[in-house]
Amino acid sequence: MFAILRKEINSFLNSMIAYIVIGVFLLTTGLFTWVFPESSVLDYGYADLLTLFNIAPWLFLFLIPAITMRTFAEEKKSGTIELLLTKPITDLELITGKFLACLSLVILALLPTLIYYYSVYTLGNPVGNLDSAAVAGSYLGMVFLAGIFTAIGIFASALTENQIVAFIIAVFFCFLLYSGFDSLAAIDVWGTTSYLISQLGVSFHYSALSKGLIDSRDVLYFASVAALFLLATKLVMESRKW
Repeated sequence: MFAILRKEINSFLNSMIAYIVIGVFLLTTGLFTWVFPESSVLDYGYADLLTLFNIAPWLFLFLIPAITMRTFAEEKKSGTIELLLTKPITDLELITGKFLACLSLVILALLPTLIYYYSVYTLGNPVGNLDSAAVAGSYLGMVFLAGIFTAIGIFASALTENQIVAFIIAVFFCFLLYSGFDSLAAIDVWGTTSYLISQLGVSFHYSALSKGLIDSRDVLYFASVAALFLLATKLVMESRKW
């Protein structure tokens, strides 16, 4: 598994993918957080990072599928997947190695945004006038969210050898899980059931963590959904239909 992890990370760092993803993420979040007057912290007048935590999931929805679309699709198209499967590693180790490599790249893109936290912390009046617990919960939520989107992206990549198709499938499932259940729950036909429907969506649990309250139910939700898609990827690989 660690050999796959190192291979994938080296592959990312030796290509433009890592630098483009990190650059686009930081540029976009930086513009929305500090420059654009409609969302700028400096114009908003409150010491918080809501802009960052609101825009990041939507960026992840496109950037993470762009990272993961090549994980299996490229291997299958080039024919190297057959060689890879002859190595003394299990399917689960292969999937986990690729998953951790993609997730590591996303976390690497998140790390520079800690500068935003330090900046808002020092600019607060008084200094430190910032809900650090909520910020920590939001960062944890973003990591969990990235984990689910990464698992979905790897699953989509295992379904096809076409990277564009894998990207589209991943974006669809990510959007469905993040926003689809909220939209479905908003339809005025469910009554009290609408709250239960909204709980099936990722955004419900992401918002809960963003309040700074680390609930085991939210953590279990993120872990379960990610594990479900990784298991689905394993089942696809076991079918050996490429």
